[in-house]
Amino acid sequence: MDWAILILGSILVGIGIVGCILPVIPGPPFAYAAIILSYFLSRPRPYSLTFIILMGVVTVVVTLLDYIVPSVVSRKYGASKYGSWGALIGMIAGMVLFPPFGIFIGALLGAVLFELIFRPDIKRSLKAGLGVLVGIVLGIFIKLTATSIMGYYFIKSALNSIR
Repeated sequence: MDWAILILGSILVGIGIVGCILPVIPGPPFAYAAIILSYFLSRPRPYSLTFIILMGVVTVVVTLLDYIVPSVVSRKYGASKYGSWGALIGMIAGMVLFPPFGIFIGALLGAVLFELIFRPDIKRSLKAGLGVLVGIVLGIFIKLTATSIMGYYFIKSALNSIR
């Protein structure tokens, strides 16, 4: 592996990690791109084809879970579609106004506010907001775990090839 692959792959992994937190960037696919880059451009190949396929499956599953987990968890806590829309709007507003923690605060406040507007029950609205927050944090944790594992294998193969 030469330095260009190492630098480009490291940038991809870095974008992947940032993308795990920012909802506008798909994190795991960027880390997977670093794995693919090193697989096709390095000699000897740093990974087996089985590993490449496995990481591809992990990337797809984690990316799909990122869309499913927050919704399922927030519904378990009683959030309605209004709470989900409020969370999305609040997350975007929070990301713009108070990065990076505004994502969480905005999602929570957006969900609670929209629940209160459309279903005026403070206890239910707060519970729904908490559910949205738990779902988002769980989704981020899953993405960060997968992206970190791929980043680890990329860095490990890069360091082994430089020695």
